[in-house]
Amino acid sequence: MTRELLFATHNKNKTKEINQIIENFQILNLEDINFNQEIVENGKSFRENAEIKVDAIRPYYQGNIFADDSGLVIPALNGSPGIYSSRYAGTGNSVDNIEKVLKELEFSSDRSAYFVAVICLWLDGEKYFFEGRVEGEILPSPKGEGGFGYDPIFLPKGHHQSFALLSSEAKNSISHRGKAVQAMKSLLFEQI
Repeated sequence: MTRELLFATHNKNKTKEINQIIENFQILNLEDINFNQEIVENGKSFRENAEIKVDAIRPYYQGNIFADDSGLVIPALNGSPGIYSSRYAGTGNSVDNIEKVLKELEFSSDRSAYFVAVICLWLDGEKYFFEGRVEGEILPSPKGEGGFGYDPIFLPKGHHQSFALLSSEAKNSISHRGKAVQAMKSLLFEQI
């Protein structure tokens, strides 16, 4: 029997990634339940923002819900873009965000970075949190057309290709979101 799980996002790329990792669940997103309101993510951490999304959707959907908040953290930029990753350049455009990061790192010798993803899961009346992290560095210029967001400039540690050049299977096996989803998946499969 396939159970439904609502992913509190409008992001089709994220939904596609999750569907590749979690089988035996039908993953819905906010478009599937015609939820078009803006959710104000005013938390101070990835965890708070993930929880805000779940709490915002609970009055509109009676089933199980999860949300993630994720972003790129660059120590040389004092942790930016961090929780503001998707809107870092102020335009909501990934190309603009990438250009801003590359410009700010232009003269930095420290190009270390990591991605963080935190998932909040509302499952059968209980809240659970899962975190994933992947270390790497920022490339001097974008490499690859795949993936989304900062993937073309993120080189994961121990690899020779950006996230944008990796296959979706390879990326999901090492990515921050992939790790958080795998942890959530373990709990889900204990429950069914």
